[in-house]
Amino acid sequence: MRLPLLALLARGPAHGYEMKQDLEQLLGSAYPQPNIGQVYVTLGRLEKQGLIEGRDVEQSSRPNKKVYHLTEAGQDELRAWFEKPEDEPRVRDEFFMKLALAPRTGLADQIALINRQRRQYLTTMRSLSKLAAAENRDNPIAHLLIEGAMLHLQADLDWLERCQEELEELE
Repeated sequence: MRLPLLALLARGPAHGYEMKQDLEQLLGSAYPQPNIGQVYVTLGRLEKQGLIEGRDVEQSSRPNKKVYHLTEAGQDELRAWFEKPEDEPRVRDEFFMKLALAPRTGLADQIALINRQRRQYLTTMRSLSKLAAAENRDNPIAHLLIEGAMLHLQADLDWLERCQEELEELE
């Protein structure tokens, strides 16, 4: 949450609720909605780290609000984030750990695990397909997010098929 908030502040000062709304609008309903409490806690931490500065702004008909702006240190942190490639592919995968350890425990069948996971991926794929159909076409970022998630799911489904084939050959 910290780096996306810094990124939102790169274009100009904003308050917490405004940043929450910006993220929701940008990413659409496929991305988990940020919790406003988490936003404000993160902003407090960023301010303590010197990455942002906040100032109270008086409002006549409402309580005062705190507006934040990015510091030079925050800009440096943001530039470093954009420069660093992400560590993919996932090697630490919870499902794979279950699959690898199941035979040693005698508590789970590997093929049953694969089938259960496949059903979960297919259910998620259907949900994403419905979301893609319902999502406003005016938000290309949200559509790219959904498409990326669906492509990852398809790759995961293909990988499950490969796992099942390999395990069935071992029997």
